[in-house]
Amino acid sequence: MTKDELKIAIGKRIVELRTEKGWSQSDLARACNKDRQAIEVLENGKVNATIYTLYTTAQGLNVSLSELTRIE
Repeated sequence: MTKDELKIAIGKRIVELRTEKGWSQSDLARACNKDRQAIEVLENGKVNATIYTLYTTAQGLNVSLSELTRIE
């Protein structure tokens, strides 16, 4: 898997977890103390997220970091 493919896969995983909760990007942004645009670029695989960003996103979604990064 390339770096770009991984960023896209992680973004899709975040979308999946967010939509399971019935949340909008704004809802997730509030839960993570980020702005909606930050969530948008993360979900679209446009940014190489730091481990801390992934960790705080997982916390906002109330899942473990390993669950957030589970790529199938």
